[in-house]
Amino acid sequence: MSRILINDGTVLIEQVLLAESTADRMRGLLGRTELKPEYGMLIRPCRSIHMWFMRFPIDVAFLDREMRVLKICRNLKPWQLAFAPQNTFCVLETAVDVLSAIQKGSVLILEQ
Repeated sequence: MSRILINDGTVLIEQVLLAESTADRMRGLLGRTELKPEYGMLIRPCRSIHMWFMRFPIDVAFLDREMRVLKICRNLKPWQLAFAPQNTFCVLETAVDVLSAIQKGSVLILEQ
């Protein structure tokens, strides 16, 4: 399974689920009752997300093609919307507070 590191080598997500097929991207985290802190979902390509029908809040990072953080939405609750900034290529969804270790401009590494 893949994981995501911060460019300084710190592990951010121990087990990342990759949503790259159309079906996986459309489904995302829908139907789950929780997302444990060691898990995350990387949706790519992805330009926008919604929280319709979600059962729990999440943190979201919008990333460009180089995995540079363009925007972070913290504690995004069910039924809220999050708008992606220009140049967004993929989205990382995590449990609340997992993204506290990064900020706009941080570079992430997908280790497969």
